[in-house]
Amino acid sequence: MSIMLLIYSYGRPFFSSALRLKDPWPMPHSPEHIASTASPVDLPPPEPLPRPGESIETMRARLVYQSRKRGTLESDLLLSTFAREHLDTMDAEELSEFDKLMDEPDWDIYYWATGKRTPPERWTYSKLLEKLRVHSRNEGKVVRQMPDLH
Repeated sequence: MSIMLLIYSYGRPFFSSALRLKDPWPMPHSPEHIASTASPVDLPPPEPLPRPGESIETMRARLVYQSRKRGTLESDLLLSTFAREHLDTMDAEELSEFDKLMDEPDWDIYYWATGKRTPPERWTYSKLLEKLRVHSRNEGKVVRQMPDLH
C-alpha cells in the first residue's frame, strides 16, 4: 500500500500519483510487510543469556513466564497455551530447545508456527517446532485463553 501525497493547488486538493511515498507501517501479512521483514539470508541465532546452575524447575517457571510475556498478543496466546499443555512433560533436552526458541523474535516464531514463513535451517527439522505447528492449527477448535500463573 502506498501513501499518496495530498497537494493543494489553487485551493483544491489533488492527488499526485508521481509523489507516492512508501508506507512505513504496512499491514501485517500484506505483501509489503512480508517483503520488508523477509530475511534474504539465514541470520545467526541470538546469543542466549548464560544461566549456570539453573534447575529444571526454575527453567520451567521461567519458560512459562517468557511464553506469556512476549510483547505481541498473538505470540503470547500461542506460546503460553503451548507451554501450559507441553512444558510439564518435556525432558531437559526439549526444555533446552524451547528455551532457544524463546530467544527468537516474536513474529518469526509466530510465522514459523503458522506456516506463513519457512523457518531457518536451524529449526527446519525441529520436533518442538512441529509440535508448535500442530498446536497452532488447533484442529480440535479449542477456545484458547491466556492461562493463569500459579
